[in-house]
Amino acid sequence: MAGQGRGSSPCDAGRGQEAGRGCRCHQLAFVDRLVATLIHLRHDLPYSVLGLLFGVDRSTVTRAIGEVRTLLAERGCAVPDRPGLRLRTLTDVVAYAQGEGVELPLDATEVQVRRPPAGRGGRCAFVSGEKKQNTMKATVIAGRRGRTLWTDALRPGRMHDATAARNEGIAVCFPVLP
Repeated sequence: MAGQGRGSSPCDAGRGQEAGRGCRCHQLAFVDRLVATLIHLRHDLPYSVLGLLFGVDRSTVTRAIGEVRTLLAERGCAVPDRPGLRLRTLTDVVAYAQGEGVELPLDATEVQVRRPPAGRGGRCAFVSGEKKQNTMKATVIAGRRGRTLWTDALRPGRMHDATAARNEGIAVCFPVLP
């Protein structure tokens, strides 16, 4: 199709414009934004594939997922047996565990990522010593039933789990065992 090459969108050809609504390619209902975010978080589908599924541009999906992830993080994690209780910070999670007598499994997980571009500073920091691949790492705390209660920020895969726990302030939240 003419005018539909790389870098162009339906808006470039003057289509998709309605009075007072803006460009159609930027329109994605909140429910669709939420569903796209949940699909991405659960199945790790690329933004371009989600764009095809929802009939919008990849950049629209990128923006939508970024906005919804922020909302989900602010909302916190629900506790299964305590309606209305939300755990938003690591301190909330530790206080809940101490109050309920719950043991908190703590583990780090690695996710394989694309190799950072050549010439980028810190490129070797992404190579995991364990997997010998380019990875990002996150520390996760789960509840009794294996539900995620807290996840820290992603970091390059080369960082050791204990170092990450110290840097993120996780280590000071847990009592020292004899």
